[in-house]
Amino acid sequence: MCLPEARPPAQTLNPLQALLQGEQGIGPLARLPEPGPEAGNGPQRRLKLWDLEEKLHCPVIGTCISMAELDKLARKLGFGHRQNTGNREFSLHVEAVGHSRQRNSVAEGLQRYLDRKYHAWVERFAKHKTDAQVRAQWQDCLLRGEVAGPLWAVCTHKAASASTRQRAYEDIHMLSHQIGAGQAADAHRLQYLEQEHARLQAEHKRQEQARLAESTVLQRELAQARARLLQQDAQLQTMEALQARLERFESGTAMVEMGQRLMQLQDSHDKLSAITRRMWELERNLKDAREEATRIAQERDEALTEREALEQLLHALDPQERMCMEAGSEACAGCENALSSRCILYVGGRASLMAQYRQLADRLGITLIHHDGGQEESLSRLPELIRGADVVLCPTDKISHNAYYHVKAHCKRVGKPCLFYKGGGVSGFAVAMARLSRGEFSLSSPRLGMEAEA
Repeated sequence: MCLPEARPPAQTLNPLQALLQGEQGIGPLARLPEPGPEAGNGPQRRLKLWDLEEKLHCPVIGTCISMAELDKLARKLGFGHRQNTGNREFSLHVEAVGHSRQRNSVAEGLQRYLDRKYHAWVERFAKHKTDAQVRAQWQDCLLRGEVAGPLWAVCTHKAASASTRQRAYEDIHMLSHQIGAGQAADAHRLQYLEQEHARLQAEHKRQEQARLAESTVLQRELAQARARLLQQDAQLQTMEALQARLERFESGTAMVEMGQRLMQLQDSHDKLSAITRRMWELERNLKDAREEATRIAQERDEALTEREALEQLLHALDPQERMCMEAGSEACAGCENALSSRCILYVGGRASLMAQYRQLADRLGITLIHHDGGQEESLSRLPELIRGADVVLCPTDKISHNAYYHVKAHCKRVGKPCLFYKGGGVSGFAVAMARLSRGEFSLSSPRLGMEAEA
């Protein structure tokens, strides 16, 4: 911790040099020593940074605060902007020491940081109530190599005397000289060792590269040798297998075995062929059975539907059940007797069954009008017949496409309810009549308030 000597007063000094002279107690910035808080019977409180002797500021700042921490504190506390020398670290140190001489925002910030950083050491030293205990604790820490925290705790301890702080200052001063001298020798030794280390590394790198190159060549040659060996082994095995086959062919054993194998394969083929034919027959029979089951199920469903329709019609034929006080009104649209006193146009169907259609309609009290769907009658009569009917029935499987589209288009145009269904027989006609009695239509009539069938 060596500081430069003061220059003559006649020579111009920069601010840092003037500050250094003030640190040593010379020059225009030198201050007279002020009575410290330890005067009299000793301080009654811990000392602050600005209460310390000026000679202690330099070791405290330099030892207790690292340069990285000091740089952060300078940016935070707002100092270190001016650099009058090329060494920023030295400039920051000197400026921080200068600010520590009196109470200001920088000194208070440094005080808070040191108390926070070395809180544990301050608490440990606070347990000692006498100057002798504080000095003994300092010596013990110095022997263990613990300097920064104990230094701050000793310098600010309320029981530490000026002589104890002087002893700490002297110890730190001599320690800095010893460390400096040791660091110089260590630096030369380190430089030599670094150069030797670099040389050995380069030599090791060259040897390693040579070894790797040689190893690569050897590995490549080894891989080639292994590949040749494997190839030779494969060729040897192939030759042995061919030799064995040749011996078997020459002895006739191979021919006998091939004949036996061929007979076994022929037997297996015949069995598989028989099984395959049987499987095809079973699949065909299964397919026919499924189709027959599907057809029977459809016939069953149709029979059930026709039965229900016939039951409804028989129920509707009962004179007592057909009596309705609101016949022909809008309220009878969903009634099972809604077909009474209506006129139905039947388009298409089987001409041979028209007598049965009319007989069934007459028994229901319905007027049935028939149009053959364009087979013999003209399609031009359809619009007039549709207007005169209450409902239109159209079996889609017994009518031409042209007639179907004529009926559908004209019913939509005039808003006539129409029911399209499949089944041109008497049972299909009965089912259609039952659906009409329930108010089911393919094309609804807004006038009657009927909804289209889903």
